[in-house]
Amino acid sequence: MSVRFWDYRPEYSVMRDEILQAVDGVFGSGWLILGERVRAFEAAWAEYSGVAHGIGVNSGTDALFLALKALGVGPDDEVVTVANTAIPTVSAIESTGARTRFVDTDPETFLMDPAKLEAVIGPKTRCLLPVHLYGQCADMEAINAIARAKDIAVLEDCAQCHGALQNGNTAGSMATAGAFSFYPTKVLGAYGDAGMVVCGDGELADKVRRLRAYGIDGNDSATEHGYNSRLDEVQAAILSVKLPLLKGCIDERRRLATVYSERLAGLPLGLPKVADGNEHVYYAYVVRHPERARLIERLDTEGIQVNISYPHPISLMEGYRYLGYGEGDLPESERACSEVFSLPLYPGLTAKDQDGVCVVLKDALNAL
Repeated sequence: MSVRFWDYRPEYSVMRDEILQAVDGVFGSGWLILGERVRAFEAAWAEYSGVAHGIGVNSGTDALFLALKALGVGPDDEVVTVANTAIPTVSAIESTGARTRFVDTDPETFLMDPAKLEAVIGPKTRCLLPVHLYGQCADMEAINAIARAKDIAVLEDCAQCHGALQNGNTAGSMATAGAFSFYPTKVLGAYGDAGMVVCGDGELADKVRRLRAYGIDGNDSATEHGYNSRLDEVQAAILSVKLPLLKGCIDERRRLATVYSERLAGLPLGLPKVADGNEHVYYAYVVRHPERARLIERLDTEGIQVNISYPHPISLMEGYRYLGYGEGDLPESERACSEVFSLPLYPGLTAKDQDGVCVVLKDALNAL
């Protein structure tokens, strides 16, 4: 048996002609950077997300960084986020010159726990940065209420939740701004790096547009210090081809997740918990077990790839020791990082392969 954790090739085999036609159209257009295809995808993704503005950038990391910069976050500020996320979340914060403060997570959903926020927010807190982890949204109603009371901004990290809903609201539409990654593995993935900032405020959108292109404001003169972070025409064209198929992609992810949940029910294995009001898109199907290493070893022996998202809390990584956190400071996040792993799930995963994953995992659990 050989089951890959993720594979874009089944999708590509179905969409190959449309994708190649779109790419060829870019190459024949004479315009490769920030042209009509980028503008079209920006408008389409903003509409899909339920906001007025979309600004295409180089990556999801840059989307976070530029959104924070546009919000005025910088030295002497603090941004509150979670430690059981991808490193880019914290990398973006630290790159602004601000400092990261961590809040612990809910033990069932692994999402930012609003009940623990008050103890973390201080006089230097400028922004809350909830991560919509694994395909469902953090509790935005509670997080926004705290932010309003403290008069601080909220930036949604939407890298893993394209199309996810909370109480009917689309991810990216529930805060001051949202930051998306279109990295190839994402629910809506490009065939290279790509990202976008979405927001409802026109002035904020204009600020991000300037920052992504050297601070230039329409007359080839920089009105402020800026950066180079532009979504290219090729990736925008590919994403525009894939966007109309996103609903079907999400439906398939939910179907595969349902199969796993039904097949693995009753086993001594922690299965995904969907928070009230959420509609999960299953960027990852995350399970947990205290004997993770033994289970993964057995799966690997049988040719089944899994992924650990994420094996180490950022608070304990050597590169971020200077933030001042130690073991035991974030018990739920640390425990999750030591126990979680993700099963293969992507459109194109065959019933035979999914069945094999379930059979081998069940046998491995019974052998513990």
